[in-house]
Amino acid sequence: MTKKTWRQVDGIVLLNKPIGLSSNQALQKVRRLYQAEKAGHTGALDPLATGMLPLCFGEATKYSQFLLNADKRYITTIFLGKRTTTGDAEGNILTNEDVPSIKDSELEVLLERFRGSIEQIPPMYSALKYEGRPLYEYARQGIVIERKKRQVFIRNLSVIERTHNTLTLDISCSKGTYIRTIGEDIGEALGCGAHLQSLHRVSTAGYKSEDMLTLDKLEEVAEQGFSALDRYLLPIDTAVLHFNKVELTPLETQDLLYGRTLAKKTSLEVEQLVRIYTQTDNHFLGLGQIKAGAVKPHRLVNTSRLVRN
Repeated sequence: MTKKTWRQVDGIVLLNKPIGLSSNQALQKVRRLYQAEKAGHTGALDPLATGMLPLCFGEATKYSQFLLNADKRYITTIFLGKRTTTGDAEGNILTNEDVPSIKDSELEVLLERFRGSIEQIPPMYSALKYEGRPLYEYARQGIVIERKKRQVFIRNLSVIERTHNTLTLDISCSKGTYIRTIGEDIGEALGCGAHLQSLHRVSTAGYKSEDMLTLDKLEEVAEQGFSALDRYLLPIDTAVLHFNKVELTPLETQDLLYGRTLAKKTSLEVEQLVRIYTQTDNHFLGLGQIKAGAVKPHRLVNTSRLVRN
């Protein structure tokens, strides 16, 4: 059998993760299609969940933390009246209670508790680590680990559709938010319990949902070869577009690539991160940090080919 040859692939793929796969399983499938030497995902989605999972390849992995830390938007359906062991549809039913009748206006008052800055206790069925192991491994053994509350921010929580037993919500939130916990907590506030029936991540870090690719689509494109696949790679700098931009002259570029701090006049704030580009061809060099009005290298892409001897 011919040994697989891994390629140096740089860029970001917006995968529309299918239901039934873990984030890592989805990553490895796409990585094999690209035969990418280095790859990572940016924020896990449960197997039950679908939607946007940015996959970073090569030099893009240096900036994955900015996608991991970014705000996200979800569409979720909560099933009222049934609590489950996992807080979602994959778990066994623990309780089955009648759902109280509640007017739209009363529901709106209740949901207001879950907007803005709120505290959450991470669920046991989560990938959060305790002593090197994800919490869900303890949960499967019937072990409950004490978890600390965490502060998250809910920028938007609105009702898209409701029936007597379900609520479909549009939620925009900060990093670290557990939508499953919001669903369970809403059920408790109603006094009947609830669990997550479905979850779809619409966007993360401002990426558009229409730019997502299904696994089926990528597999179809892969039959045309690597050049066809590579056309679907988004540029590395799309992960950091929220930072200000600084352009460098050829001489400044050379100094930066040698690790030198640039005495470049700038009105930007001290300690602020900036995107750095070459002035001549708008080539992304990486991130720099403003230090006393100067630009210092912070996290650069591999640009050794641009260094002049």
